[in-house]
Amino acid sequence: MKLDILVFGAHPDDAELGAGGTIAKEVSRGKKVGIVDLTRGELGTRGTAEIRDKEAAEAAKILGVAIRENMEFADGFFANDKEHQLELVKIIRKYRPEIVLCNAIEDRHIDHARGSQLVSDACFLSGLVKVDTKMDGDDRWQEAWRPKLVYHFIQWKNLEPDFLMDVSGFIEKKTEAIVAYSSQFYDPKSNEPETPISSKNFIDSVNYRARDLGRLIGVEHAEGFTVERFVAVDNLDSLI
Repeated sequence: MKLDILVFGAHPDDAELGAGGTIAKEVSRGKKVGIVDLTRGELGTRGTAEIRDKEAAEAAKILGVAIRENMEFADGFFANDKEHQLELVKIIRKYRPEIVLCNAIEDRHIDHARGSQLVSDACFLSGLVKVDTKMDGDDRWQEAWRPKLVYHFIQWKNLEPDFLMDVSGFIEKKTEAIVAYSSQFYDPKSNEPETPISSKNFIDSVNYRARDLGRLIGVEHAEGFTVERFVAVDNLDSLI
C-alpha cells in the first residue's frame, strides 16, 4: 500500500499529540495516512506496553488511518545507528510516502529528538540506490524511495514553528484520539502515579495551545511544524 503521509512517533500517543488534527484533516481529504510508532512506550510510568498497544489501535481507528505499525525499538534506549536506520528505511520503502511527519527536533523527552533525527536520517538513506534492503520474509530487493518532505511536529516545548496547519474543525477528533490513551492522561479516578502529562492542565493545553496557534493565523485551531529545508510554493495564493 502506498501512503500519501507517514507519521512517525517515538511512543504511542506522540503522533496524536503532535499532529492529531493534521492527521484527521488529511484523512478527511481522502489522503492515505499511516502511523509508525518506534517503541511500545514500555518505560512509561503509567500503564503497560500491552495496554498502550490496545489504546494505540483505538486511537488509529478514531483518526481513520490506513495502517499503524510498531517497530518495537527499545523505549529510552534505541539509537540512531545503522541497524535502526535500515529498519526504518524498509518501512519507508514499503509505504513510499510523499510526506513524513515525525517527532520534535528538541524536547523534554530524550526519545523525541533522537527519534526525530533517526527518522530524518532514514528518509535520506532510503533514497540511496546503493542502500540494499529487503522486507523480512521477502526475497525481493526494495526500490529506493525518498519522501519529498519531512516535517517535525511540536511537542512539550513551545518551539517556534516554521508553518502552521489550520486544523479548525478537527480538534475534537484529535482530543478523542488522545484520550483513547486513558492509561496516560487525566483521570480523576486513577490511582496511578502522577506524571507531567497526566494532569488536567496538560489535557486542557491540547485545546488552548491549538487555539493560541490558530490565533496567530486567524483561524480557530492550528498545529505547528518545523521544516528541514525551505518549503516552495508556486503562487502566492498557496499562502493563507
